[in-house]
Amino acid sequence: MRSDVVKRGIDRSAHRALFKALGVTDEDFDKPFIGIANAYSTIVPGHANLDKVTQAVKEGIHSAGGVAFEFGVIGVCDGIAMGHEGMSYSLPTRELIADSIEAMVRAHSFDGLVVVGACDKIIPGMLMAVLRLNIPSIVVCGGPMLAENVFGKPATIKTAFESAGLYKSGKIDERTYKIYEDFSACYFGSCQGLYTANTMQILTEVLGLCLPYCSTSPAVSSRKLRIAKESGRRVVELVKQDVKPLDFVNENSFENAITVDMLMGGSTNTVLHLPAIAREGGMKIDLDLFDEIGRRTPNVVRIDPAGEYTVADFDESGGVPMLLKKAKDILNDEMTVSGLTIYEIAERAFVRGRDIIRDLDNPYREEGGIAILRGNLAERGAVVKTSAIDEEMLKFEGYAKVYDSEQEALKSILNNEVEEGDVVVIRYMGPKARGMPEMLLPTATIAGMGLKRVALITDGRFSGATRGPCIGHVAPEAFVGGTIALVENGDLISIDIPKRRLELKVSNEELEERREKWKPIEIRHKGFLARYSKLVSQADEGCILSN
Repeated sequence: MRSDVVKRGIDRSAHRALFKALGVTDEDFDKPFIGIANAYSTIVPGHANLDKVTQAVKEGIHSAGGVAFEFGVIGVCDGIAMGHEGMSYSLPTRELIADSIEAMVRAHSFDGLVVVGACDKIIPGMLMAVLRLNIPSIVVCGGPMLAENVFGKPATIKTAFESAGLYKSGKIDERTYKIYEDFSACYFGSCQGLYTANTMQILTEVLGLCLPYCSTSPAVSSRKLRIAKESGRRVVELVKQDVKPLDFVNENSFENAITVDMLMGGSTNTVLHLPAIAREGGMKIDLDLFDEIGRRTPNVVRIDPAGEYTVADFDESGGVPMLLKKAKDILNDEMTVSGLTIYEIAERAFVRGRDIIRDLDNPYREEGGIAILRGNLAERGAVVKTSAIDEEMLKFEGYAKVYDSEQEALKSILNNEVEEGDVVVIRYMGPKARGMPEMLLPTATIAGMGLKRVALITDGRFSGATRGPCIGHVAPEAFVGGTIALVENGDLISIDIPKRRLELKVSNEELEERREKWKPIEIRHKGFLARYSKLVSQADEGCILSN
């Protein structure tokens, strides 16, 4: 066993003594040592129940004859970090998470690994570590938050974010505003819709790295604890069989994940995370593959923000196994950590209640829920969540209103300075400039204020809760001289999503004159963000760090 290096031999007496200080017995030294990377904290609602989930994992490990060792993993709550400098730290923590898990596993020579997490950068960081380490591993997803019904509709965290715009525009009163605040997040778990957290958990299941239904069983359900316990048992079996993640996760697995992403219309942040995860396993995914799969894959699920259903409704509809069953003909039959193949899992799927998953021949749209745009305003690409855009806004032209920070843009929106027909451009938000923060507050405020014909373009990114014609991940970013840095107030911008085009209607001669005069705004980072800014790649490469 890998752990023999820390527990066998005459020269390991001190090592064994330290293990015994933790309660390890002589008999335990003959058992597999399993590390548990636990993202439990009391600041992230999606993680606040993970102490109980991890306890169930430990029970499963012990019952299967293993010894469990738990260590902590950081996690930023994107919702709480939203709209201020804290959001600059969100995406960069993905690398911290992967690196810290690697350090703990390698330093202590665990035989196997269980990662327990739920939210936005935490699951991607954990998956990066799992493929990088490539020891017997399993993921336990914390699961989605349940939604309360308010005024006949499920209230989600998107409801709370949009309530500011509704209140500011006079569409709701102070009492309703307070009700939305009180009932939009009433449980533990990842926020209710198909935002980044739930999208990445679902794609973890599609990649085959967690047990069936692990991604969608609600955070507060007993099913979650039972799956966690079984995951603990399973990791010990994986160690005994020496089954490692890269024994079954391959390029076809990632194509499955992108296909399901398109079928569901998941978060645009998958375009950052899947390439970064694949890279850890020695595989390369570029933007063209997302667009290629998106063009041939129908959109058959509409979950908030694209519709009013929640991930809990999707779970009731049979969850990932049922979607795999309906999409079997366009998926690769790959092995999973459960010991079953994708097709075998699909055959066992069943619907418990209403079915919100359409058949492939009756889609919401013929193409997938995410599109990659290119043009002179995004030479290396930009990303948009098409499943959350009204049909009439798939083609749009408008005049630019340019802001060099999210706060500046939000203030302008709340002051009614943004009007129908505008294209809001928020720049210097890219990975090198400001850590590529999500900008749910401006998009939610625009939606809440009832502005229907307003687009938003940024070299930052969006929450999975964002809806409407919001185009992010513009590459190259403004800070390194991308064309988005040259946009001026009043410039005409053309968006054509069916043709995948994003164009600034300014002549090449004029752009060259502007480029000669351009200088980036001054942004000074300290500490971790300074190192991140120096090493991080552009969004089209997944915001990975150079070696």
